[in-house]
Amino acid sequence: MLTALSIRDVVLIERLEIDLPAGLVALTGETGAGKSILLDALGLALGARAESGLIRHGQSQAA
Repeated sequence: MLTALSIRDVVLIERLEIDLPAGLVALTGETGAGKSILLDALGLALGARAESGLIRHGQSQAA
């Protein structure tokens, strides 16, 4: 079970730490709020193929 997600320099996110509660978690928000960026970061953590476009502008790497 995923309990936390740490994102650094992915697209528009400089640094973000999310603690996830047990059970079902839903990501909601308006258009442009960053839901897809969070899912892209989760995909990277799970081994998805990385694209250079996911690295935040001005940075050499993302984590």
